[in-house]
Amino acid sequence: MRNLFIFIFIFTYAFSMRLSAINLEQLELEDGFEISIFADNLDAPRQMVEGENGTIFVAERGGQILALIDADKNGQIDSKIIVAKDLTLSTGLSIFDGSLYFSEISKIWKINNIEDWLRNQTDINELPNKNLVIDGLPDDTWHGWKWLQHDEQGRLHFNVGAPCNICLSENQQFASILRIENDLIEHVARGVRNSVGFDFHPQSKKLFFTDNGRDWLGDDSPSCELNRVDADGQFFGYPYKHASNISDPEFGHINPGYDFVDPILELGAHVAPTGVSFHKGDMFPDKMKNNLFIALHGSWNRAEKVGYKLLRVTLDKNGDVVSSKDFITGWLKNGKVIGRPSAPLFRNDGSLLLSDDKANVIYLVTYKG
Repeated sequence: MRNLFIFIFIFTYAFSMRLSAINLEQLELEDGFEISIFADNLDAPRQMVEGENGTIFVAERGGQILALIDADKNGQIDSKIIVAKDLTLSTGLSIFDGSLYFSEISKIWKINNIEDWLRNQTDINELPNKNLVIDGLPDDTWHGWKWLQHDEQGRLHFNVGAPCNICLSENQQFASILRIENDLIEHVARGVRNSVGFDFHPQSKKLFFTDNGRDWLGDDSPSCELNRVDADGQFFGYPYKHASNISDPEFGHINPGYDFVDPILELGAHVAPTGVSFHKGDMFPDKMKNNLFIALHGSWNRAEKVGYKLLRVTLDKNGDVVSSKDFITGWLKNGKVIGRPSAPLFRNDGSLLLSDDKANVIYLVTYKG
């Protein structure tokens, strides 16, 4: 009976994939690349990670963590398995040493040996045990969505956004990127209004992160940012200064006692950068090696919409920006939005996955030359 259920599920899901509502022909990619639907019928998918066995785990903002399995390796998933549910704004994921870490607003959990559990699962209604990593983080939902990332040493990095558009808070965890080491929380970056995307450079191992600029200073100010952390605890301006040279009208006169670090790239006002991923693998052309791919989720408080694209940023050996260009566009045409890219992920085979939390799909991008 269980085998019959799985067959019916796979057949039904594969059929629904072909009927995906997103119009892929509207999307424009760099020459030589192709895009298809890897998974659909999701609930606001955000960050993704890949397990050692090729399982893709995705955090749904609606409250679930899913395992997506492409058993026949045809570029479309065959099954979805719920590994955690009933979560509060679950958006962040990381995997380290076989354990899956995932976030809520004020908590981070982990499931040990997640792929062993998947391999041995016999009851489709069973959920694995989850273990609490940290509790008591700020529970403000304004900019409370998390991004998770381990470094090579196994230290877990996460963000806590500002609980407002523009404000000062006595809680020093706000407006920061933090790290857990030896059960202690340490500051990696301060003065970061709302970062929901960061990654480590494959060679220098430095942390690169995006930051969403404040609202209500006009259509074209201030710019959202790409930043690089050169030393722990650097201060990136919020709420006193924005972008490279915008003094805040409310807090700009205050001297906070920090040296401000300017962004290495201004991305444009209100483009809302979210997930980022450094290029890994050998599928894409060599010129894209170690390029940074940035999802621009798109504006909400601007007279004319901007963003809604995936950028490709080329860096030099020092980590400074050489160029940036559109890699995928087309989610915004004539003022109409059909999708909002939220997080890219390079798979072990070199292909690129990209989640879209408006169209509720994950795209697969491959290079054909």
